[in-house]
Amino acid sequence: MDAKELSSKTPDQLRDELVALKKEAFNLRFQKATGQIENTARIRQVRRDVARVNTVLNQKAASAASAE
Repeated sequence: MDAKELSSKTPDQLRDELVALKKEAFNLRFQKATGQIENTARIRQVRRDVARVNTVLNQKAASAASAE
């Protein structure tokens, strides 16, 4: 997932994406704790995707606030 793809989405879609990523992160942490995780690199990818979504949401909020 890249920032260009995220910037084309609406804030509602971004919030839905954020919820899905946080659920995935929770499940990955649970798998890690129980020793069942297969792809340890996925934790890092999900964490960074969460940060990207938050960044795009903040940028959209800032641009909406400055436009008013």
